[in-house]
Amino acid sequence: MPELSAPVINLVRRTSEPVAVQTLRSTAAAVISYVVAVWTLPQPAPLTAPLTALLVVQVTLYATLTTGIRRVNSVVVGVLIAIGFSALVGLTWWSLGLTIFSSLIIGRLVRVDEFVPEVAISAMLVLGVSQIAYTAWDRVLETLIGAGVGLLFNLFAPPVWVETAGVSIDTLAREMGRTFRAMGEEIGGHISVSQAAARLHDARRLDHDIVAVDASLRQAEESLMLNPRVSQGLLYRIVLRTGLDTLEICAVVLRVLARTLTDLAKARTEEALFPEDVAVSLRGLFGQMAEAIESFSTLITTPVSANAEEAESRLAAALASSRATRDVVADLLLEDVQEHPRQWQLHGALLAEIDRILDELDIDKRAERLGEELDRHSAELHERHPRLAALRRRLGSTRRPQPQPTTPER
Repeated sequence: MPELSAPVINLVRRTSEPVAVQTLRSTAAAVISYVVAVWTLPQPAPLTAPLTALLVVQVTLYATLTTGIRRVNSVVVGVLIAIGFSALVGLTWWSLGLTIFSSLIIGRLVRVDEFVPEVAISAMLVLGVSQIAYTAWDRVLETLIGAGVGLLFNLFAPPVWVETAGVSIDTLAREMGRTFRAMGEEIGGHISVSQAAARLHDARRLDHDIVAVDASLRQAEESLMLNPRVSQGLLYRIVLRTGLDTLEICAVVLRVLARTLTDLAKARTEEALFPEDVAVSLRGLFGQMAEAIESFSTLITTPVSANAEEAESRLAAALASSRATRDVVADLLLEDVQEHPRQWQLHGALLAEIDRILDELDIDKRAERLGEELDRHSAELHERHPRLAALRRRLGSTRRPQPQPTTPER
């Protein structure tokens, strides 16, 4: 994957704390919209302008551009409803309730989608200060000022949430590695059913972690879309998304593996789970697989090409050692099954689950999947926007770089 230019890397580094940056951006947009409204309108406190700016300035540039119109529409509708009620009945407890009820109904009719509650919120806020503005035009103009400032403000150095997603992915991988190592440490000698069940509970808990990581990744993907600071946003989104998909599959298989060990513990309550030689090899194998998963996470979240190559080398070494140890474990388990054929199917399931994880982490398979995803997105672009795709080919901008497992500078 081609390296980002130095200016882009520096800009992304300066937004390494996107939460703090977004807080400052929202505050500044609201203040600027208020100042502009004060200079433009005769009203002493045009609070609708900063209100709209806060609603329009989204976490990502893509969200601002795609939802800004609906947000502005919801605020304008709420303003008009509040002005109508204020002119007719003023602010009372029953008029407030009727305003909220009407705003929620009308918001659905004008199809502002997920911003229906903001129609009622805008109406309530405007109703409370309606005596300041004497005409509907003033309120609408305030809304447009706030919307304009919010939209323009978010065009300046929009945040890139790749670091947050990368940290989430890395935390998930390290939690999986910790679970593998804990299973390896406990696999020697006799294991109680409660111990095995505790590891199974840890593996199941990874499902909840994946949900949180997926939400963080969706935000990162959105922050890369239409972002002028990132030239290969599609490639970066595919690298992160396919990487998380791989970890999710590994987490599912890890849960099944933990279930297999729990079933073995239930069947062998009076004896060791495995013979000593098998236990030693499995302990080493689980440690190597933990290293492979953590190296895979480092690979897909590494910003610089040199570091990515180092991470790929570590992953290749971890996979090679894991496969070698897996073969040793398979031979030992075969000897054990021949002597003690009980639960032979669980031994086979254990090896199959190990094979599945190692296969998912395979470097060649990952490169192949990245190529397939890039081709699929290219085909979708051509199908949806054939003229745009033809123009991009004509300009020579569709030359796709060779997909390498790395990500943009966080």
